Amino acid sequence: MNIVLPDGKSREIAGNATAFDAAKQLNPQLALQAVAAKINDQPADLTRLLHENDRVEILTFDSPEGKQIFWHSSSHVLAQAVQELFPDAKIAIGPAIENGFYYDFDVARPFSPEDIAAIEKKAKEIIGRKLEVTRSEPSKEELRRSFEQRGEIYKIELLDDIAGAPSVYRQGEWQDLCRGPHIMNTAIIKAFKVLSVAGAYWRGSEKNRMLQRIYAISFPKRSQLDEYLTLIEEAQKRDHRKLGRDLDLFSFHQEGAGFPFWHPDGVVLYNTIVDYSRALHLRAGYREVKTPIILNEELWHRSGHWDKYRENMYFTEIDEAVHAVKPMNCPGHLLIYKNSAHSYRDFPLKLFEFGLVHRHEKAGVLHGLFRVRQFTQDDAHIFCTPQQIEEQVTDVMRFVMNMYRTFGFEHYKIELSTRPEKFIGSIEMWDKAEEALKNVLEHQHIDYQLNTGDGAFYGPKIDFHIKDVLNRSWQCGTVQLDFSMPERFELEYTDADGRHKRPVMIHRALFGSMERFIGILLENYGGALPFWLAPVQVCILPIADRFLDYGRGLRARLAKEGYRVEVDDRNEKIGYKIRASEVRKTPFMAIVGEKEQLNGSVSARKHGGGDLGPLSIDEFISLLASNNRNGSST
Repeated sequence: MNIVLPDGKSREIAGNATAFDAAKQLNPQLALQAVAAKINDQPADLTRLLHENDRVEILTFDSPEGKQIFWHSSSHVLAQAVQELFPDAKIAIGPAIENGFYYDFDVARPFSPEDIAAIEKKAKEIIGRKLEVTRSEPSKEELRRSFEQRGEIYKIELLDDIAGAPSVYRQGEWQDLCRGPHIMNTAIIKAFKVLSVAGAYWRGSEKNRMLQRIYAISFPKRSQLDEYLTLIEEAQKRDHRKLGRDLDLFSFHQEGAGFPFWHPDGVVLYNTIVDYSRALHLRAGYREVKTPIILNEELWHRSGHWDKYRENMYFTEIDEAVHAVKPMNCPGHLLIYKNSAHSYRDFPLKLFEFGLVHRHEKAGVLHGLFRVRQFTQDDAHIFCTPQQIEEQVTDVMRFVMNMYRTFGFEHYKIELSTRPEKFIGSIEMWDKAEEALKNVLEHQHIDYQLNTGDGAFYGPKIDFHIKDVLNRSWQCGTVQLDFSMPERFELEYTDADGRHKRPVMIHRALFGSMERFIGILLENYGGALPFWLAPVQVCILPIADRFLDYGRGLRARLAKEGYRVEVDDRNEKIGYKIRASEVRKTPFMAIVGEKEQLNGSVSARKHGGGDLGPLSIDEFISLLASNNRNGSST
């Protein structure tokens, strides 16, 4: 029997072979690492029988799909452990997530730390039993009776949602409703760790019962778990919420849950980024606009947000008419465009705005600057002709890549997201838009991942996922192509032939949101921001009060050069002041005493770099200038 491998080559294998048999014949080492397979581009169990000319790919933990299958299989081990320890526990869902997996349980009381330790121990015991994992397809009626006998109310609800024939995966005596695929045996799991527990509403609705959600992670090697736990420890040290407090940049308060309060140094950082971005935009031919925060209900009906996004919006009443607090800036930009007549000679017309938006996020998902209810988008909309699409999207791609490089992000992955389940506009429009974005990526020889069904409701998009120093991925920039909004708002331009035509609208945000991007920056640099971004770039530390005047004169000199400088005039010992400046992660310190005052110099120190020795003031300024070349020279 012949099968076709991912490289397109045919390979002869024994007849009546499973995917696992094929893996053993191809490479015995591959078989040991195999998690599941892809047969004719569909994920499948390794026990699946192969047929003539099947396209076969063996999935390992090293592949994204293999990792997801491995983790979802591990979630079944977690659920079995809970039900062996707590027989009355009812199970809900247990998906793989970006880092690991979780499972939701309905239990009489919240899990205690002692419970969690016992659950992890039991899961490891189940893994050690080396249980074979098998698939079966009982009838819905048979499954319903089984679930009813066990009181599995959530599984009954999930069973009702299944359109076709259901499937079940069994390991030992325990089984769960699941479409699969799964690993062949629990023994492949070599490391298992419960991470945390939290509350979660069934199906995400506050109207439903609160369940207990256990988060965990697993690996095929113990060393991988050790590496992950080290990464988690480092990530906790870099948590932007802690850094925000320690560096006095921002805070959150119960009086405004999900609404960040920016402190003076935080505003300096915020404005430094805005000023840099604004200068780049103006140089690239964008024109800045500003649109209202609150707009009439009718506008949101016209844009489609009322039908597709209403549950995430805030509302108020003005003059007995319903108004919405804007969740997005695009409708305002459409109105600005519509306010004037346009010709093809105006294109590309680039409007940008640092637009404050509000979106209703549930309290349980709020997370520092990463998930807030109020944030500012570095939003822009490019109006152009259909013929200009590829050129304009290509320009945006270069723009965002250059900007990320300035902030120290050299590595990123790109996703192309296509038509979602809920969308506006015609399928013909969507097909045209998706093809245009695909052409840009392929003509520029840019590697990308296809993310089917995850586009915005009005158009497909290209998303940038930047990688930080811990190799974590963060979704930031987005470029979205939209034929639908110009149609809905009846936008027009006069073409060279004198006829009225519809422009194309390109939505794009490079940071995504200012708040989230600042959170990412803080975690990437552990709070020790590049010199050009640091709220305070130099701290002058007088050894005693009698050197304060010299220190203040130096501050005036450095401030005149454009640097952000403070003098630590507290009546404290110099060692205390140095430690305080190190904790604050100020890039440079200038210690001044009698010798420095006499010589017109400073004793320089660098954060994390120690003593730089005595420098004249001109030498110190040259040192600062050499560190300032990376970003702020806009």
